[in-house]
Amino acid sequence: MAFPERFSNLPEYAFPRLRKLLDAHAPGGTPIAMTIGEPRHPMPDFVGPILAQHLDGFGVYPPNDGTPELLAAISTWVQRRYGVALSPDRIMALNGTREGLFNAAIALAPETKAGKRPVILMPNPFYQVYAVAALTVGAEPVYVPATAETGFLPDYESLPTDILDRVTVAYLCSPANPQGVIAPEDYLARLLALAEKHDFRVFADECYSEIWRDAPPPGALTVARASGTDPERVAVFHSLSKRSNLPGLRSGFVATGPQSMARIRQLRAFAGAPLPLPIQHVSQAAWSDEAHVAHSLALYQEKFHLADQVFAGLTNRVSPEGGFFLWLPVPAAIGDGEAAALTLWRETGVRVLPGAYLSRDADGQNPGRGYIRVALVAPKDDLQHGLTRLRDCLYG
Repeated sequence: MAFPERFSNLPEYAFPRLRKLLDAHAPGGTPIAMTIGEPRHPMPDFVGPILAQHLDGFGVYPPNDGTPELLAAISTWVQRRYGVALSPDRIMALNGTREGLFNAAIALAPETKAGKRPVILMPNPFYQVYAVAALTVGAEPVYVPATAETGFLPDYESLPTDILDRVTVAYLCSPANPQGVIAPEDYLARLLALAEKHDFRVFADECYSEIWRDAPPPGALTVARASGTDPERVAVFHSLSKRSNLPGLRSGFVATGPQSMARIRQLRAFAGAPLPLPIQHVSQAAWSDEAHVAHSLALYQEKFHLADQVFAGLTNRVSPEGGFFLWLPVPAAIGDGEAAALTLWRETGVRVLPGAYLSRDADGQNPGRGYIRVALVAPKDDLQHGLTRLRDCLYG
């Protein structure tokens, strides 16, 4: 059976691609994995007892949209975190943000706009599900560079009017993966104004919102309320993976206007996979507790400080404002991110991700080619060893 033509130019996913690059070579030291953004801080201590208490929930079909108690806990958290009151009919529980970022495009992106093929915007580099969602709905993915010249945020305002008039969805990740830049309130306000002017939706991927250096990142819901933006124009996506160190729980939520949420919920009813009831009970507890979040944040802030010490004096380094990645420029003498990743693995055993694996060629340029992404998720001692080896190998 032929692969659908619209997916024919889809690149191989980053991590199988990385295995092909590195696994034929022996590591040059004790391996330290700094590739995948999988949190390794302790998960909350209430997870096990709550799961045990509700094991019988695996014996029944769970509610599609989330239990009333879970939706109420999420609503309370949004009010506490962003100062925005959301009724439960504007929220749906997700199997992690990836499910929501993909399915929301199916539910909300029209097949045409003004009689033409629609456009879905995304930053470049980007989270790969954005591109797959665009291709799935038959839209043209437009990769907008998020580089040093643009403050590592996509400059959607600079796009030609003929493209903007075809846009149905614009994805934005803040704090950004991989650069760690936080979109300030004025940037979000301009993006929402652009969406109003050209009649498109903003999908705000805020899964790293609770990992920050100096101050909590602003949220799209807060800015939308302050600017009077139509609630149907904004969808935000959050996850317990990073916030609560529960990547295997596969639990998050989407929040948007009531009409848009009705369409997302309708799709879930036919084609989605609701969270098992025990997972919903754990999720309810996680969104209701801030102590474990504060503890994890303090550990990440220590890691930011450690990275600053290790790479003091390195020019062109992006010092992350949030999230848990370093976006490091590759020295010209080494070449590109693939060459750097291979060199590091063969000489030190440190495993990192080439930046080009998170980017697409656009107008003859790949904005990730000259970078590597380094995840700050390892225990602190391992992290110090890995960063020091990396520094000495690439920049020494």
